[in-house]
Amino acid sequence: MDWEDLRHLAAVGRQGSLSGAARALGVDHATVGRRVAALEARTGLRLLERRGRGTALTEAGERVAALAFDMEDRALAVERLAQAERQPPAAEVVVSVPPSLAMFMLAESLVELRRARPSITVTLRGEASLVSLTRREADLTLRLQAPSEPTSVARKVGEMAYGLYAAADYPHEPDGDWSLVSYDAEMDRLPPQEWLRTFAAGRPVSFRSNDMSILMPAARAGLGVVMLPCFLADGDPGLRRWSSAAPPNRGLWLAMHEDLRRSAAVRTVGDHLAAVIHRERDRLLGV
Repeated sequence: MDWEDLRHLAAVGRQGSLSGAARALGVDHATVGRRVAALEARTGLRLLERRGRGTALTEAGERVAALAFDMEDRALAVERLAQAERQPPAAEVVVSVPPSLAMFMLAESLVELRRARPSITVTLRGEASLVSLTRREADLTLRLQAPSEPTSVARKVGEMAYGLYAAADYPHEPDGDWSLVSYDAEMDRLPPQEWLRTFAAGRPVSFRSNDMSILMPAARAGLGVVMLPCFLADGDPGLRRWSSAAPPNRGLWLAMHEDLRRSAAVRTVGDHLAAVIHRERDRLLGV
């Protein structure tokens, strides 16, 4: 039995569709379908069935996928063990961080690390969504919440403050007629957004986006009040603090998989990121 066929079935099980599995694996839709069909031929089982416009795993497919999940987790554990034990002369460390931190704070700091440790190559991914350390989607993560994976080793390295901002000529009347420039509904579950909904008390939303780099020019143009990280907005000449009200600070958590604690390269990159966050403490807190 071909492990690659099982891996593709596992991806369908995790993502819920052929197209989702294709995106996760970096292949096309037809490749996933072909791999699952090959597994069906080898096992003599029907693993997929068509439902409406899409496909889903059959009961047998779900049972096989569950076994494949366990196999995949063990294979990933072997990869992590090998990565930690090899200590190669040159190493790549993949880091997942919020896009704003990646773009406006951490990327430029990596020149220091490069000079000190030229054997380490850092792949810095600006990602708003959480990634799995268990599934090796990253070696290190810097997030605004502690990781939920039990195999993660995390430390709190700092805090980040938010504030309310608007264009310089936007009416400064918190109790008056104003509107919001806000994230779209997918982000409503985040603590700052929950605070903002309470503070806004039903005021209209004039503009939405899922991207902070789009929200900023919208607020700058006068569309409304936006909530932004202080380190990002305080230096923008087109924005000003609109109100002293602000949600509670959010913690910054640096995490790695417990299997990678022995990796010198991963530890080195983690220590560098923690040092940068500590050095930029006042900027992150907006003071």
